[in-house]
Amino acid sequence: MRLQFCTAVMVFVGISVASAQVDSHAPAPTQTLMSAHGASAPGVRISDKPVVRVNGTALTDRDLLREMYAIFPYAQQHNGFPRELEPEIRRGALEMIIFDELVYQEAKRRHVTISPGRLARAEAEFRKQFPNQDVYEQFLRVEANGSRQVLRERIRRSLLIEALLRTAVDSKSAVSVAEAKAYYEKNSKSFEHGDRFSLQTISIIPPPNASAEIQKEARKRAEDAFRRAKATRSYQEFGLLAEKISDDDWRVNMGDRKQVERAQLPPPLVAAALKLKPGEVSDLLQLGPNYTLFRLNAYIPAGKTDFNAVKAQIQSDLQKARTNALRSELHKRLRKNAKVEVL
Repeated sequence: MRLQFCTAVMVFVGISVASAQVDSHAPAPTQTLMSAHGASAPGVRISDKPVVRVNGTALTDRDLLREMYAIFPYAQQHNGFPRELEPEIRRGALEMIIFDELVYQEAKRRHVTISPGRLARAEAEFRKQFPNQDVYEQFLRVEANGSRQVLRERIRRSLLIEALLRTAVDSKSAVSVAEAKAYYEKNSKSFEHGDRFSLQTISIIPPPNASAEIQKEARKRAEDAFRRAKATRSYQEFGLLAEKISDDDWRVNMGDRKQVERAQLPPPLVAAALKLKPGEVSDLLQLGPNYTLFRLNAYIPAGKTDFNAVKAQIQSDLQKARTNALRSELHKRLRKNAKVEVL
């Protein structure tokens, strides 16, 4: 869910990824955003001037910038936003803070409430982000005018947005097994597949335009790899060897290429795979200047993927699509009669 308290993947502290924007009614004594570890946002200046009014409530450049960092948290490493991406990030952030404010106002109109216990738990969760009391107090000064009450109201705002979206979107977006099954049957052709091979590979790849001496050394390495691979007796043993000696990109995943369609593999490799039983290791193959050997983990004949194997993914994909549609519908409904002034 988008509306939740900050995690380690967020760069700059907000009450949540999507909401908990700095309330425009709270003055800010400094001109930078501050992280949970006491660092300021690189290369940015904030004037706290309004950038948009939503039914009379002003949202500031501080709100906008915080949302921009939520969208593109890598800005800290890049010392700002990439020039070619910044306009689009800004537009997206502006739409998001408008949406959040509309949802917050709707939650208040519906008299949604947050229990004292829920608010206290959220405050405690938020406080855990800070490494020590000094950094927390500094954050309060920079982002909440030194007031715990201001911070508490921002947390309450975040929880109200979360609560309304749970009712209007999340509770309606769940996808049942029956719905997933109906989708599977209606789109049955998309779950059909050709022959597949589940493989782990070890490849020895000499550099481009390698000299005869380097090619000879590559051949020697490949023969040593073949000898050692033949001695392995399990997925894990082969995988650990691949991590140590293979030159291909799959070495970081124990050489595991998962299931690969027959059409995506070189014909010599397919021919070799068809001669093996699961668990066996191939002979050493030379494909151009490169050397490859593999462990066959499974051969999956052409057919149709079983529903149970894709059920969870179908449910997840359909739920995401439904969530997006419901959020879009809610946004349009709230925006229809709202007065939104971009300044």
